[in-house]
Amino acid sequence: MAAPAVAVRAVAWLLLWEAAGFTCSPATTFNNTHFVSGIRATCSEIILRQEVLKDGFHRDLLTKVKFGESIEDLQTCRLLIKQYIPTGLFVDPYELASLRERNITEAVMVLENFNIEAPNYLSKESEVLIYARQDSQCIDCFQAFLPVHYRYHRPHVKDGETFIVVHNPDLLMYCDQASLRGVIRFRFDSFGKTIEFPVLKCWAQSEVTAPCTLNSKDICQWNNMKYKSVYKNLTLQVPVGLTIHTSLVCSVTLLISILCSTLILVAVFKYGHFSL
Repeated sequence: MAAPAVAVRAVAWLLLWEAAGFTCSPATTFNNTHFVSGIRATCSEIILRQEVLKDGFHRDLLTKVKFGESIEDLQTCRLLIKQYIPTGLFVDPYELASLRERNITEAVMVLENFNIEAPNYLSKESEVLIYARQDSQCIDCFQAFLPVHYRYHRPHVKDGETFIVVHNPDLLMYCDQASLRGVIRFRFDSFGKTIEFPVLKCWAQSEVTAPCTLNSKDICQWNNMKYKSVYKNLTLQVPVGLTIHTSLVCSVTLLISILCSTLILVAVFKYGHFSL
């Protein structure tokens, strides 16, 4: 009696697994696994990662965005990163113009009427729009490049360093409305229930007005995207001077200025040609 009972239980378990969609051929298993992972993609699977390259006062801010699923159905969509630049940093608009001409990056300042030579305590926060490009090595990834520079800070009494916090940017997406109608916005899970396309579910209700492309005068309504950041905020360490060195620095600077000015005057009178 024990053997028939075990057999009945085994058959019952097999029927339950088959009804739940867990039994299939190897090829079907691979396809369903990829399919279900796409269905389960949530806003937390849109991952943003920022890192700073180079050393010194002149750095490169690299932003990478990875979607949790294939975005082949959204090829008509564009990704825009709105980066907030704190007072301790600045972006040179003339440098951006040169990089755009060489097709290195597609970034533009929101407002360019600010002093790039001002120290951090006399500066204001600025904003940069960066049109992200699709990563050639990752079909579901975008990346953006932005050169940033440290501003001068007030000298400290004891600690010879300060910190700059770069907050996470706004992630914006715009899709061509005509092409978006043809996108399969709903999929079916293993139980036949319709689920909205995951990337579209991550669109926030708020919209941001910005140019459709870098060189376009047309204005588009970009949707603010929800995402998960690898780091809460990006923190940069900046060396600053010490107030106890003020007298020494001023004295040495003055002496070097006098010496250089004297050498220039000697060279002018020695090798210069004057005519009355």
